[in-house]
Amino acid sequence: MNFRNVLYVNIIFMIVTILFQRTEWFIALLTVSQLIFVPLVLYLLTKETHGKLESLLPYYSLIASTSVFLIPFVHGFVITSLAFLYLLFTCMVALLGVKRFINRGFVHFEEILIDLGLIYLSVGGMWFFAYHSKIDTGFSTIITWLTSIHFHYSGFLFLVFFGLLGRLLKKIGKWYLVTGFIIILSPWMVALGITFSVLLEVLSVILYIFGIYSCVFLSIKAPITNKVQRVFIIISFGSLGITILFSLAYAFGNYSSLYSIGIDQMIATHGVLNTIFFGLIGITGWMIEMPASKERKPKFPISKIRGQKVVGERVLQGKIGATPYKGLVGEMKHYQSIIPETIPTIVDFYENTNSYRLFAKVNWSKWFIPYAAIYKLFSKYMKQINLPLLRRREEMTGAIIPIDDTIDGRRNVRAWIRKIKGETVFVALYSEHLTNGKRYMNIALPLPGASMMGVLNLSQSGNSLCLTSKRHSLDNLDSGIYLVVKKYVMKLPLEEEFIVTESTDGKLIAKHKMWIFSLPFLSIEYDIQKNETEDV
Repeated sequence: MNFRNVLYVNIIFMIVTILFQRTEWFIALLTVSQLIFVPLVLYLLTKETHGKLESLLPYYSLIASTSVFLIPFVHGFVITSLAFLYLLFTCMVALLGVKRFINRGFVHFEEILIDLGLIYLSVGGMWFFAYHSKIDTGFSTIITWLTSIHFHYSGFLFLVFFGLLGRLLKKIGKWYLVTGFIIILSPWMVALGITFSVLLEVLSVILYIFGIYSCVFLSIKAPITNKVQRVFIIISFGSLGITILFSLAYAFGNYSSLYSIGIDQMIATHGVLNTIFFGLIGITGWMIEMPASKERKPKFPISKIRGQKVVGERVLQGKIGATPYKGLVGEMKHYQSIIPETIPTIVDFYENTNSYRLFAKVNWSKWFIPYAAIYKLFSKYMKQINLPLLRRREEMTGAIIPIDDTIDGRRNVRAWIRKIKGETVFVALYSEHLTNGKRYMNIALPLPGASMMGVLNLSQSGNSLCLTSKRHSLDNLDSGIYLVVKKYVMKLPLEEEFIVTESTDGKLIAKHKMWIFSLPFLSIEYDIQKNETEDV
């Protein structure tokens, strides 16, 4: 069974429901979304992946559509049971959104919008269930129903359509990002305005207008080659620019009391136009030619080593290799962007790390100190990424230990253990890999049941070496910090950068900076000195 067969059944259900239902006519607006738009969107998205959940969704969709179809013809507890089946289906769709996200992480904002759209559908399912089971939500029955339809259209369809539009754009710029965040937040802000404040409702609709008209502009500028598809997509988004004005008039009328627009009028204008022009024409436009995702699965080698509740040096037990290593890197000359003879001390440090002493000063950003203190409670026990809270200069002692490549899964793996006053701070497993002829430093930090991977791009500027996880260009797409749990490789909203500078007297100074969601939260200053006795 596939979604195409489900759709044929749903069209029949839709016709019969409209002709013979015994409830209000406006219920058809939500029914169209449930029986036609939702399966079509899932049909488009599940063609790209072939997981177990995706293969089962057509069956769940058929059960859900059968439930929606039968509701107008039954009574009492049966209605509640059928509505609950539909709620379960929307939760399955939300699970698909979560699965898509954790298999990719914080990358490709347009795909995150699609993920959230799938998750928002479950919110619509909850309000649909509340409406039919007559749960007291604190609102009238019509408002409960409108909230359900709101999350089917403004939450589910709008986010998915705008995410697909992002696939067509050559570059995701700030304008698209800002518009996306407005579209993510607006359904909730409108709901809060309806609940708590008419003024907030008016302001949220005004913000929504800005987001919608930005979306219309981006759809006009998008490089859509198929002319028919281009017209359909522009009409779809453009219709929102008209229907949102009805929402503004409704909200302002409630706020000012100068006039009154009834719910029936809103349904007859705003609702019907959104169903036909935004939903129906929009999904038709995207079906003409489904834009391909820009997502590329990371193909770099990943460490197979995982930690237990306590990581520390325990994680290395039974994994020690036979080949001794003196440094973090075999030969720095293998990195194409490095000119070894111009930074001899930096090269020597990476090739002979055991011959150097490190002195570190940790500096947490003020806003992050409370979170760092909470994390410290766990890291002290876990003995991994266990940094001090106080800003004072401390010596980091440690050693380079070889790791059995057959256990780790990468090549030439060596562990760098760092301690402060005998307490383990870091256990990092260093390796390297090539992608399209470019060499990256590949670092794994074992965590309980997982691993955090840092893939760093190396570049030289004068007498400084920069190691960064930031993606400055399309040439270093592997760069990033990833969380690996079982088969999932999730890019984290973290960035790090090391800048190692060689002074004229041969001493090294390094600065390590980290960001979360582009906000700086940690910096570490290192003094690196040659240990003449080579006794670390």
